[in-house]
Formats: sequence, structure tokens, C-alpha cells
Amino acid sequence: MSLSLLIDIASGALLLAGCLLVVSGAVGLLRLPDFYTRTHAGSLTDAAGATLLLLGLLLQADGWQSGVRLVLIMLFLLVTSPTAAHALAQAARRDGERLPAGDDEGRR
Repeated sequence: MSLSLLIDIASGALLLAGCLLVVSGAVGLLRLPDFYTRTHAGSLTDAAGATLLLLGLLLQADGWQSGVRLVLIMLFLLVTSPTAAHALAQAARRDGERLPAGDDEGRR
């Protein structure tokens, strides 16, 4: 088994896992009951799925310039996705979006 075949298999597995994770996040956005759980599903699968997809693409990158760009995109997504989800949840809470029943009993 050549190294090229092993890299292709690993890349394919990462790309498939990333696609499955992103699709599961889309299903979560459609099926979950309230705003906060939908936000959690979207942000978690966005960051993790995009990371797996970019790692799969990184294994297929031809030159170091493409690899550096992919790593920079990955770092940007890993910083901005959780930050955006947190800001979105904070804005919703400030605007009066209620937490699901039973979640804020122990926080007072």
C-alpha cells in the first residue's frame, strides 16, 4: 500500500466525517425545540464539521501556500464560530428569549 493511497483514504474519511457532522447539524437546526439548542447544534457542528473538512482538504493540498491558507481559514473558523454563537445567544437572552423550562432554576 502506497503512501498516496493512505493519504487519499485518510482524506476521504475526514471529508466524509465532516459532511456527516455538518448534515447532522442541519438536521438539529430543523428538529430541535428551542432557539438555544438550535444555536448550540449549529455552532458546534459548524466548527467541528468545517475543521474536519478543512483537515481533509489539507491532506490533498498541493503546495505549502494552499496548506497555509487552509490552516488560516481553520483557525479563523475556530475563533469566530463559537464567538458568534455566544454573541447570538447573549443578544437573544437580552431581547427576552426565554430559556427552556427548568434550565434557570439553579442559577438564581
